[in-house]
Amino acid sequence: MSVLELDRVSYAYPGAATPALRDVSLRLEPGEFVLLAGGSGSGKSTLLRAASGLVPHFHGGTFTGTLRCAGLDTRQHGPADLAAVAGTLFQDPETQVVMHTVRAELSFPLENRGWSAAATARGVEEVALALGLGGLLDRVAYELSGGELQRVALAAALAGRPKLLLLDEPTSQLDPVAGDELLGVLRRVNEEWGTAIVLAEHRLERCLPATDRVVRLDGGAVSFDGTPEAYLHARPDTPVAELFARLERPERPVSVKAARAALAPELARLAPPEAAELPRRRRRRERGAAVEARGAWRELPGGRAVLRGVSLALAPGETVALMGRNGAGKSTLLRLLAGLDEPTRGSVRAAGRVALLVQHPGDCFLGERVGDDVPGGRAGVLADRHPRDLSGGERQRLALEIVLGAGDPPAVLCLDEPTRGTDAAHKAALARRLRAVAAGGTAVLVATHDAEFAAALAQRTILLGDGRPVADAPTAEVLGGGWYFATQVARVLAGAGPALDAAEGAALLAAAAREEVAT
Repeated sequence: MSVLELDRVSYAYPGAATPALRDVSLRLEPGEFVLLAGGSGSGKSTLLRAASGLVPHFHGGTFTGTLRCAGLDTRQHGPADLAAVAGTLFQDPETQVVMHTVRAELSFPLENRGWSAAATARGVEEVALALGLGGLLDRVAYELSGGELQRVALAAALAGRPKLLLLDEPTSQLDPVAGDELLGVLRRVNEEWGTAIVLAEHRLERCLPATDRVVRLDGGAVSFDGTPEAYLHARPDTPVAELFARLERPERPVSVKAARAALAPELARLAPPEAAELPRRRRRRERGAAVEARGAWRELPGGRAVLRGVSLALAPGETVALMGRNGAGKSTLLRLLAGLDEPTRGSVRAAGRVALLVQHPGDCFLGERVGDDVPGGRAGVLADRHPRDLSGGERQRLALEIVLGAGDPPAVLCLDEPTRGTDAAHKAALARRLRAVAAGGTAVLVATHDAEFAAALAQRTILLGDGRPVADAPTAEVLGGGWYFATQVARVLAGAGPALDAAEGAALLAAAAREEVAT
């Protein structure tokens, strides 16, 4: 029996002018690992909502066709029935975590299914071990970072060993190590438990090596269904695939390992990392700081220090990426700079308004119409949509307009994981938008796990570790030669030169080839 079967499924949200899904037919067999690709608003989240029964039982709207999840017809079975066979993680994990502690959250779905106390305790320990949550089991849920919440919500979805996992951007708030570990866990669950997985993601370079099949949606319809290699030949949608396309090479490697093997002779020509010279950028300080922290600490009531003596300054018009592992203090630092939290020691001073776009863009919407909250008619065709019916990327983009407001620009704009749920085209548009904001004199600080976005936007990168900056330098220096805090192209080139993206990488390899010919 197929674990998921869609037969000519179409769906439109209430009041929507166009359908979110159009005549979709798919079949997923037990043990398959499928990457669901497509641009923001292409229908990925809607397809997952349909598979879990939220469409149409919760969202309403118009649904046609047939969808069976593990043999259950979603027209006769709602989300409660389907939860027994399909674990689900959506883009907003904070809305899925409902219990006070992590242990209670992981126990809750097992107790609801009638598991004994011993079986529940074993299930909690196993899933906590698999996802590295042992140290969080007795933590209060609302004190966790966004990435930690994401892992907890995934653990709750996995705890009952469902036949099918439906995952919407499961690595979007995870640091590079946690993201890789999560994909390893998913692959192991897929191979050893036989759990079928449908994973919707925009950062294809991170997920493609783990998957067997790619299904792409465009405008709510299936536009591609095939292997990862065939997908990259049709669409070079990863930095490495773009690098090979620019080099006019026929290969489309799925992984960094495969790319390095294909480029071995070319890589041998490059200077070793220690001989490569990185450009230095002068930081603009002549007009004084837009915001400055001096010896800032942030300690929780129990005594745990989240930030430890942070000192940093942002100049007007500067673009800065803030990176670091989950729990390093990135979100807390943004809240401190924005004045939402006070330092327990030290000080924070700003030259004007500090605007903050938080991790959960849904918090910015108060009305039932998007147009009620987004100023100046900037909502466009989405003005009459309900915020809950938007994709994660659409919510993120419109929330930025709310935060910027219709008045004078802020002195500082802070953004917390703004590329969550955002495709490559919209990330590029966001980078252009933020550079335009910075050109007007606003300092821009972006907390992100997305090294590709940091490289495209930021002049400077600050790496937090254990509540304090451990690196603060030009972006090419921080992201150019690492294993985890590095772009995909930089990992292929092993840091030989300041090449962070496909264009820079192709130029570096071409220059090395010309130099060899000349000598």
